[in-house]
Amino acid sequence: MKKIQMVDLGGQYQGIKEQVNATISTIMESAAFINGPEVHAFQKDLETYLGVQHVIPCANGTDALQIAMMGLGLKPGDEVITADFTFAATVEVIALLQLTPVLVDVDPHTFNIDVEAVEKAITPKTKAIVPVHLFGQCADMDAILALAEKHDLYVIEDNAQAIGADHTFKDGRKQKAGTMGHVGSTSFFPSKNLGAYGDGGAIFTNDDELAHTLRGIVNHGMYKRYYHDVVGVNSRLDSIQAAVLRAKLPNLNSYCEKRRAAARKYSAAFSGQPNIVVPVTVNGCGEICQSCNCHVFHQYTLKITNGKRDALVEHLKEKQIPCGVYYPIPLHRQKAYLDERYDENDFPVTNQLVQEVISLPMHTELDDEQITYITEAVIGFLNG
Repeated sequence: MKKIQMVDLGGQYQGIKEQVNATISTIMESAAFINGPEVHAFQKDLETYLGVQHVIPCANGTDALQIAMMGLGLKPGDEVITADFTFAATVEVIALLQLTPVLVDVDPHTFNIDVEAVEKAITPKTKAIVPVHLFGQCADMDAILALAEKHDLYVIEDNAQAIGADHTFKDGRKQKAGTMGHVGSTSFFPSKNLGAYGDGGAIFTNDDELAHTLRGIVNHGMYKRYYHDVVGVNSRLDSIQAAVLRAKLPNLNSYCEKRRAAARKYSAAFSGQPNIVVPVTVNGCGEICQSCNCHVFHQYTLKITNGKRDALVEHLKEKQIPCGVYYPIPLHRQKAYLDERYDENDFPVTNQLVQEVISLPMHTELDDEQITYITEAVIGFLNG
């Protein structure tokens, strides 16, 4: 059996090796390292794939979120509502811009932001909602967009984990994750479903004026060299990363289907296990489904309900099976984001999830032998 890895980027590379190597060689010869032809070509390719008017590449996913908020003109003190159960980058950029983060609980099944909790948290100071499409599927965008329209709020999609996923609206329309709000952002960190071989990110919008503002912000506020029209940052996707992403993009749907196939095998093996709750895929119509494109499984995350999650982590390590706990500490308990406004009673789901979740290896190169070894190790320990 091959060595089990949490993410097998080396194996994935073999399928695109010739194209990646040839393109990187061309870039090296041309020395067009910043804003070169590959960046512009990737931008256009991604716009076509997503069905969005504007893609603005940038240096990483955290910058993408920050720049999106800067482009919307949010001001210090403005309240921004987001999920308590997610990676810190989401709240980090809110704090960096001196906005006021407002953390709310999540849905116990999808792990995405609880829309009822969002509505309860809205005040006259609220200016934006940041739904995080966690682990590979969209938050309830029908309800979030309706709520935002009702209260005149911006919607900023944190799509770092769900690029390629579809959301099906109640009227049957489909849109790609990250393209439904006023602005969306993503990360091209190497382990993502569409990952570079270094850092990278992008911002998406259908708003022409906002796109113009964002393009200035990513490049020191310049539209003409040495003329700074807006306050900006230095955040550009380099040409080599764009070349890697451009080689991977035509394979993204295939990559996501391979992840779904692995997820289905995992879930079938765990079926009927009393102490394991497998991931639920919920499409925009509210129906539980098994194989639609509503979930692209950036992570395959179980809930272990008998209190043995931490012991299982140690057992899997002994069996040389990598795993992850995403996330072990709620944002509202993180030292950097402690706030007397938060009441533990407002976060029952998050507080439970941090004790139960465990993510198993998930990538395009998983084979049946590995999945069998992993699932038997999990079941054997929990039933032992």
